Formats: sequence, C-alpha cells, structure tokens
Amino acid sequence: MSKYAGEQVLVVPRALLDEIGAFEGLRTEGLQAAVARLLDPGSHFFMDRATAEEDPSHKQLIPYCVFRCGGRILHYTRGKAGGESRLHAKISVGVGGHVNPVDMAGGKTGPDAYHAAVTREIEEELDLPEDHQHRIIALLNDESNAVGRVHLGIVHLVDLKSDAVSSREDALADLGFTALSDLDGPWFERLETWSQICIRHLAGCGD
Repeated sequence: MSKYAGEQVLVVPRALLDEIGAFEGLRTEGLQAAVARLLDPGSHFFMDRATAEEDPSHKQLIPYCVFRCGGRILHYTRGKAGGESRLHAKISVGVGGHVNPVDMAGGKTGPDAYHAAVTREIEEELDLPEDHQHRIIALLNDESNAVGRVHLGIVHLVDLKSDAVSSREDALADLGFTALSDLDGPWFERLETWSQICIRHLAGCGD
C-alpha cells in the first residue's frame, strides 16, 4: 500500500503555470496576480497524492514558510518521520506542506482554504512564542529534480520577535536559528534545493 494512501492534495495543471508565466527559481514579479490566479477555486482541484507525486503535468501547491528573527533564520533537519523520503537528512528553512480537503472545513474555498492550510501546517509543526503575521514574498519552481517537478511553492516570510520556537514533530529535528550569512555561506551545500533558492534570495534582496 502506498504511504500516501487516501491522501488528497491540492494541485493546479502545469498548463496554468505556463499561462501565468513559466519560470525557474523564485518569481516576485506580478506576484499578487499570479497568486490570485493559482488560488482561484476555478484553477485548482484535489488529486490523489500517490498519483500527483508521479504526474509532472500537475503541480501540487505547497505553502513554504520561512521564519526570521532579526538576522537569523529558523532551520531544521528533515527526519525520517517526514512524508517526503527524498528530502530526508537535508537541512530546510521552510515549514509547510500540502493543502488537503480538511482545510475547506466551514465552507472555505480558494484563498480562505489555502490560508487555513498555512495556519494548520504551522500549528502542527511548530510551537511559537507569539502571534505571527506571514506575507507571501515569492513563488518557487524548481524543475531540476523529481520532487521539484511535481510541486510549486508559495513562499511566506514570517518575522518573529523571539526565537523561543520548538518543534511539535519528530520530522523537524535539530531546530535552531542561524545567521543568514552562515546559511548562505558554509551551510549552503547542506540545504535542500528549495531552501538554497530562498536563502540566496533573502541574502541578495536585503528584505
């Protein structure tokens, strides 16, 4: 039996990505319009995850939240309890996951369901010391590997006043904050690909 048995995940057709402007890496131009198109209820639907993981004609939408405290970025090592075995033992700066039908509870659709998924994923994975606001800063597409070819990231940046953050899941091991300059330096090759793309962007834009 597939480890994804029964799980439904939100996807968009790859053709939609071509329509809004295919890209590689991070996209910040025309971001508001592109995100609105992706989150339009008429643009996406749920697909069996086991099928979606092997189907590059669709992209699974993934909230990818980066947490920053001053000049330091939250990171963790992906443990074996994580759902994506292809990323185990890699260091990640992104917290998030798939959008599932549970996020439509209460009749939520479109952006409301998506943001419910963002909140659910953060609350499932992290114990935060304070209320937080997140803002979408980019779209992320990486066609260089099998994981990237079937996922499309929506990158959120979360600024925290306190670094008193702990993990709620075994899949997020060795949680800590490290200077952005170190992540863009000696730590860089240890990062998963999406994290490398985000760190390079943050180091270069001074946001």
